[in-house]
Amino acid sequence: MLVPSLATFLITIVNMAILFFVLRAVLFRPVTKFMEERTKKIEDAISQAEKNKNQAKLMLGQYEDQLKNAEGEADAIIRAARETAQQQAEKIVAEGREQSERLLANAKKQLEAEELAAMVRFRAEAAALVVAASSRLVQRDLSGEDNMRFAALLLREAGGGPEKN
Repeated sequence: MLVPSLATFLITIVNMAILFFVLRAVLFRPVTKFMEERTKKIEDAISQAEKNKNQAKLMLGQYEDQLKNAEGEADAIIRAARETAQQQAEKIVAEGREQSERLLANAKKQLEAEELAAMVRFRAEAAALVVAASSRLVQRDLSGEDNMRFAALLLREAGGGPEKN
């Protein structure tokens, strides 16, 4: 059987202590330092990600506000364009009415002038017919003065000739 001796036991403890300090100096400190640096980098990355997230939220809010403002401006522009179009349409309709009224008034004036000219022609022709008819009745040639007198008499009786005696 193996019986451990005290000397072996103490040498093993001393070896373990030396190994502990050597490993601590060579392995534990660099690994611990590496782990701390790694932890710090991760914490910095998380912190930066939070900052970026907050900044993104802020920018999103600003963009949403700008979008709402743009929509409001677009609505205002559309409303203004509709109002302008409506005003122009009303103006065009009013101008069309005025023009049609002017054309109608001009047409009425022209018609009245044509009626007056037709009445003058009718009276002249009627006077000539009356003179011709009366000269046939009388069977003689009337002089120009007689013609005028008969025409004036006829027109006066018809209601529109000169009032001469």
